[in-house]
Amino acid sequence: MADTTQQGTKELHDPRERFAKPPFPQGKQSGVGSSEQLDPKAEYGENTYVGHGKLRGRAALITGADSGIGRAVALCFAKEGADILFTYLPEEQEDADETVRLVEAAGRRAVAHPGDIQQKQFCEELVDATVEEFGRLDILVNNAAFQRTHEFLEDIEEEEFDRTFRTNVYATFFLTQAALPKMQPGGVILNTCSIESYQPDESLVAYAATKSSLVSLTKSFAKLAIKQGVRVNGVAPGPVWTPLIPATMPEEEVKTFGSKTAFERPAMPVEQAAVFVFLASDDASYITGEIYGATGGKTPF
Repeated sequence: MADTTQQGTKELHDPRERFAKPPFPQGKQSGVGSSEQLDPKAEYGENTYVGHGKLRGRAALITGADSGIGRAVALCFAKEGADILFTYLPEEQEDADETVRLVEAAGRRAVAHPGDIQQKQFCEELVDATVEEFGRLDILVNNAAFQRTHEFLEDIEEEEFDRTFRTNVYATFFLTQAALPKMQPGGVILNTCSIESYQPDESLVAYAATKSSLVSLTKSFAKLAIKQGVRVNGVAPGPVWTPLIPATMPEEEVKTFGSKTAFERPAMPVEQAAVFVFLASDDASYITGEIYGATGGKTPF
């Protein structure tokens, strides 16, 4: 007989109302954006995520974990028992310090490593630093990304197109190439793809193209990596409320961001991080070469 006592029943929450809905009061942000200045605040898992030891004793390298999905993944991994080394750009120091605080508050080690993942040498240094700090590398999360929106194709400069591919695609290749030889059977590589891989927006030509590339790389990597017992998967988010949104999108679009999903709101980063936790854990031991959609009902695949 089912336990229907108050103690044995977990309260249900309407997923449409779990987090804030637009219109948002958020104004335009400059540069790479700031998590502290988000309005409404993003939920990274501080208040809503409970760990169960799924990643106890493991070491993870996460790119771009100063804020957004990366920070949520770092925090939720830490709550599951993993130590974290993560990258960030020097101008994101304040956000990076907060990620360190959150991971350490969860009882795990956090190492913040500033630098630009566009360069192969830096990617190789990151892998070596993770092994040096923790004695192992069990999980690689290729998450950091660069994007800009443009109304006209001719507005995309060659330098920007190159930066988008070097950050989103080249770095994923460089890091996977460096990490795979250092990983033991049971290791996991996760790539942050996007709904833009399948439904590219005309204002995100370069970004969408890189995310399509990551889908292909994920499937190719998976076939190679499983030969040594390492799984490779991707997560394809839809709209997620992160500093990247007010920093890169027109203000009028920011105010209604996520309103066209089935939930009539964007995801909070923690809602994506839970998918990463599942794929990184032994619960997903028979899953590789897959792209998991978390798009708010907009998944076309």
